Amino acid sequence: MSIKMIELFSGIGSQAKALKKIGVSFKIKYTCEWNIHSIVAYDLIHNNNKLHKSAQELNKEKLLEKLLKYNLSNDGKTKLSEKTLKNMHEDELRLIYSSILKTNNFVDVTTIKGIQMPDDLDILTYSFPCQDLSNVGAFHGYTNGIDRNANTRSGLLWEVERILKEMTENNINLPKFLLLENVPALLAKKHRKNFNEWQHFLKNIGYYNHIYKLDALNFGLPQHRERLLMISVFIGNNINLETKLDNYFKTNNLQTEEYLNKRLKRLKKFKKYSLKDILKTDYSNETYKQEALQCQPNDTKSRRNIWKDNPQLITEDGTIAEFTATLTTKQDRHPNSGNIALPKEYECFNNKKSKYRYLTPRECFLLMGFDEEDFQNIIDNNYKVNNKYNFFTRDNLIKMAGNSIPVNVLELVFRQILDIKKKFFL
Repeated sequence: MSIKMIELFSGIGSQAKALKKIGVSFKIKYTCEWNIHSIVAYDLIHNNNKLHKSAQELNKEKLLEKLLKYNLSNDGKTKLSEKTLKNMHEDELRLIYSSILKTNNFVDVTTIKGIQMPDDLDILTYSFPCQDLSNVGAFHGYTNGIDRNANTRSGLLWEVERILKEMTENNINLPKFLLLENVPALLAKKHRKNFNEWQHFLKNIGYYNHIYKLDALNFGLPQHRERLLMISVFIGNNINLETKLDNYFKTNNLQTEEYLNKRLKRLKKFKKYSLKDILKTDYSNETYKQEALQCQPNDTKSRRNIWKDNPQLITEDGTIAEFTATLTTKQDRHPNSGNIALPKEYECFNNKKSKYRYLTPRECFLLMGFDEEDFQNIIDNNYKVNNKYNFFTRDNLIKMAGNSIPVNVLELVFRQILDIKKKFFL
């Protein structure tokens, strides 16, 4: 069974990683991501560090001509200006353009036309931005949700509606499966009306929808991270198939502890991790030591409060917690995902620095179910922008992980999609 998939809001490709881990044959037809760091990281994780042939010999003028056609972002929030692009080094531009080509990246979801979509697509995933929905986002002032006319990042959901409508108008077969991932706040009273409208739209064009609220902690990752996932199966007007799917999800419910545990036991290659497996506290390893130092804040009153008010993943007496809080896009703030006390004999521990550190980017990637090799592929090919900065900084590496989806959760969800395809469509 070979799967053809498109990842909208693709980030660093947790969906592709999950399909790879379950060993299914698949082809990513297109990705769609506008953040330049995620674009390049996706390429390094899922492909290789070789430049695309079409990008190798272009000079800066030609590269700018190509890239200025896209709406690219440096922070995932705002479009890169022409001035900023022009100030980038030629090699940096070449790296970005090459990664766009190698990952078949649409870049900007608002520019995708339904006519561009494949006619034989198995799965379309859409993990649209959660900033305007999440509790952390609300804490920092993002409260407008997914209202159609609010012009929010989370409101990009409605671009998926437009694409599906345009596919129908152009007589292009709709994807057999859709997979939504976002925060459980979609079910909250404030957003429920909009989310119901979305579900009704999908039902009206022929989709059966099943909603899950799943916690990464139950899927072998030591991170308390609840996310809403909705599997949509294209059934047209087939009432009989709708009944069969009702029965399928009743007896194969990933939210049921008994069923999930039985399912996980049968998966011999499924990896489960303890927090001890994830945290890199062997400071005799120079790489881990330097990464820890980069995440050790100054000793200030606000940082002492961060230590006091957030989970202590390793306490001063060396006790290791069972799991972290939800991984966020920033760690040097309150709330964060948890902090690690540094041993007093640690040679760099002094009065100018805090007695603890945050999670390192490497640990953040591992907490999301990526392999250490995936992270190392990024670090080994980190382009040096100038004497002070690399293309991938500590903060944008943490942000990419925080914006991703727990791979272990997706493994089980994709297994269900494949099971449904085999049972009811082959």
